[in-house]
Amino acid sequence: MAAKIRTLTGITTSGTPHLGNYVGAIRPAIAESRRDDVESFYFLADYHALVKCEDPARVARSRLEIAATWLALGLDTERAFFYRQSDIPEIPELTWLLTCVTAKGLLNRAHAYKAAVDRNVAENEDADAGITAGLFMYPVLMAADILVFNAHRVPVGRDQIQHIEMARDIGQRFNHLYGDAFRRVTKSASDPFVLPEVVIEENVATLPGLDGRKMSKSYDNTIPLWLPAPQLKKALLGIVTDSRAPGEPKDTEGSNLFAIYQAFANADESAAMREAFANGIGWGEAKQRLFERIDAELAEPRERYDALMARPDEIEDRLEAGARKARERSAPFLAALRESVGLSSRVIAAKGNAPKSKTVAAAPQWKRYREKDSRFYFKLESADGAVLLQSSGYEQPEDSGKAIAALMDLASRPDTGSATDWTLQGQVTVQGATEDIRPALAMLAAIEAEKRAAKSSGS
Repeated sequence: MAAKIRTLTGITTSGTPHLGNYVGAIRPAIAESRRDDVESFYFLADYHALVKCEDPARVARSRLEIAATWLALGLDTERAFFYRQSDIPEIPELTWLLTCVTAKGLLNRAHAYKAAVDRNVAENEDADAGITAGLFMYPVLMAADILVFNAHRVPVGRDQIQHIEMARDIGQRFNHLYGDAFRRVTKSASDPFVLPEVVIEENVATLPGLDGRKMSKSYDNTIPLWLPAPQLKKALLGIVTDSRAPGEPKDTEGSNLFAIYQAFANADESAAMREAFANGIGWGEAKQRLFERIDAELAEPRERYDALMARPDEIEDRLEAGARKARERSAPFLAALRESVGLSSRVIAAKGNAPKSKTVAAAPQWKRYREKDSRFYFKLESADGAVLLQSSGYEQPEDSGKAIAALMDLASRPDTGSATDWTLQGQVTVQGATEDIRPALAMLAAIEAEKRAAKSSGS
């Protein structure tokens, strides 16, 4: 089976979703997440929000509203990864590892930072007046968001292309410096990081706002996504139209009302509205039809949204579950990266100075044995003795060793982790909890690396 394409999307948490967000980003992203060949990662970019927003209540409220929005609109969190950035401690840790290999000159060229400097200079201010380190380091945090899950594709608008290019540059630099060490730690042939490809959203639908300009919080012309039906109708009545009276033919070209209608309607409905425009439909009736079409699509999700917002603990539970699922990938990957740069989680005492310990912490272990059928077997046991993996029988002991090596290699790859991945095409049976397998193998890899290091230092 072909490997799935990992796509990653960050969602800013500093505002309330509006119809433009839904049509241009949320609806197509949820549709993409249902593809069988795609593995989708969606995260609430709440660390990024702190760069732009210093209102704690607004950030906290936005995190709930946006999470409830995606859940109410049908995001399947069993298929997709859905989590808060701030719930994944490996992201800020990776940010620091990447910071240490990132050239300051690269960050000096970031568009957002340069624009802020240029504004200051134009106003005869100090070049860095009012500019935080958060704004300056924003591209490194974004690189960590992407690289921690080794995303293949990152869909963005044109204004974000530079950030993806910088993530590639930073990842490539890390690969160059630490690639060999990573391969030794993980016993694999791969670089630490996949270099992400930018996906330009050329065909993203952009809705006009109430005044005809692009719907944007910056223009204060948005229509909030979850307005109650009466308020939604009132908001739509405020769409600017021309002065042509009922009975006068109207152009769909350049009509804000028609553009919004078309974003929600199917082909037959759009054709019917186009004909109504040609026949002189009154603006009031056209706005009523627009309201009915939008409300028909959003009424049920609105009920789900309201129910979720009334039960914030349920939203928290879903986000915490999403974080646990995501950390099954990020935690062992960061453990390998830490060891690759010399920050092993285990301290290796100098020879001869290690304190004597009466107890040794339990650890996972491989058990190899030969049965009465003269075949060779192995099993992976957790620290508490539970069997996680059980092999079938092999004719030669070397074959069982190769299977164990293959499983260790799989554990080092961020794109594996499902139950079928660990079966080696039927050679192995999963007997324990799938989420316990990768951490157990990561710990075994760390123990082996320590043994090699200790042997090397003693020779």
